[in-house]
Amino acid sequence: MTLALQTPALFGLVMLPFTLAIGLWVAWSDLARMKIPNAAVLTLLALFLVVGPFLLPLAEWGWRWTHALVLLAAGYVLNQIGALGAGDAKFVAAAAPFVALEDAPLLLLPLSGLLLTGLVAHRIARRIPALRALAPTWKSWTNPKFPAGFALGPALPLYLAAVVVWGR
Repeated sequence: MTLALQTPALFGLVMLPFTLAIGLWVAWSDLARMKIPNAAVLTLLALFLVVGPFLLPLAEWGWRWTHALVLLAAGYVLNQIGALGAGDAKFVAAAAPFVALEDAPLLLLPLSGLLLTGLVAHRIARRIPALRALAPTWKSWTNPKFPAGFALGPALPLYLAAVVVWGR
């Protein structure tokens, strides 16, 4: 059995370095400030807006914007009931157009793994004084909430790396 992701490999190849930089920005910011910058979210959206039409058929590119709208609405609801931070919701919505609808289930397993390992790694790291001393001003060390951007940031580049290998 071979894995066949529906997003074109060229799309993944072109978008990967940019989304990796944005993902690292998101992870670092959430660890340091417990905030995902709106500028990171808007940069991700602008990347898809400007580059996407050159790498995807226009109909597919247009349809993928609905992914962002649906996940923004779902994120809003989850934020209102306290299940998800506002920055996390906005970032997930901004990342959504990069993922083919048919590939979404394949992204959920690595994403859940990143969330779980990120939570465990962060909880262990914040109990080790030598590690905390490396970044003593990080708000995530003392905040009871988990900085989900630490796991969400790498999820999109990981998906796009898989697209490079297994995309159509």
